[in-house]
Amino acid sequence: MPEVLKYDEIGYWSEIKLDIIKDYASEYSRILNNQYNPSFYHIYIDAFAGAGKHKSKNTGEFIPGSPTNALNIRPAFKEYHFIDLNEQKIESLENIAGNRKDVYVHHGDCNQILLDKVLPKVKYEQYRRALCILDPYGLHLDWKVTSKIGQMNSIEIFLNFPVYDINRNVLRKRPKSVSPDQIDRMNKYWGDDSWRGIAYEQSPQMPLFGNPEEEKVSNEVIADAFRSRLKKIAGFNNVPKPIAMRNSQNAIIYYLFFASHKPVAENIVTYIFQKYANRRG
Repeated sequence: MPEVLKYDEIGYWSEIKLDIIKDYASEYSRILNNQYNPSFYHIYIDAFAGAGKHKSKNTGEFIPGSPTNALNIRPAFKEYHFIDLNEQKIESLENIAGNRKDVYVHHGDCNQILLDKVLPKVKYEQYRRALCILDPYGLHLDWKVTSKIGQMNSIEIFLNFPVYDINRNVLRKRPKSVSPDQIDRMNKYWGDDSWRGIAYEQSPQMPLFGNPEEEKVSNEVIADAFRSRLKKIAGFNNVPKPIAMRNSQNAIIYYLFFASHKPVAENIVTYIFQKYANRRG
């Protein structure tokens, strides 16, 4: 018996994230569509695309996901690439795409598919540009992808920095208790193990016996260090401060980053982030 698709249930801040991406994608497509001499061929990429729609925790109703929002943007992108590991979600994406010849649905690990199939389609010298959504639920993104995109100069990204997964599985009170598998996940996402020297600091309280204990730094410090990596290591010229995404208890679940090579893109996203930052569900 085939497995039944269970749609992701999302809260208020995830709905805000969808609005942020939709707002910027609409502006991005309008600007690229109006560009002449040279003209650009602009592409929309969603690396963790999901089923194309979600269920709202607030209302119980279905709401469009980022792939569906992207397909409804006018003027349209020239091409769309949706990627997911889940077979049922792929089937849902294919149903949403219908017979459209400009939509490509990829089933598999987005890290490999991006590097092998999708990113080569966005060559700078061919006047191709792309907006890429990198929105995993956890530490499932490979730094090789992030770094490659940064080097290409042709792609802007929205990126999920999954601080909840990081805090729960990697940055524990006792670092030695973290499993090698979790450390490998963090290294893969971060690009190396330099996060170790950033994530902990010596406690100001001296113990009666032994060496000073280490304490985890704040979420903001870790996110700012990752922002620095996007600029200095991956090579993105413009990376505004991310917007914190929260749960119903107001705890930060992840940070939504934007990275580009264009100052005007940073200005637009900074405005959009500020518009949504102080909203409460």
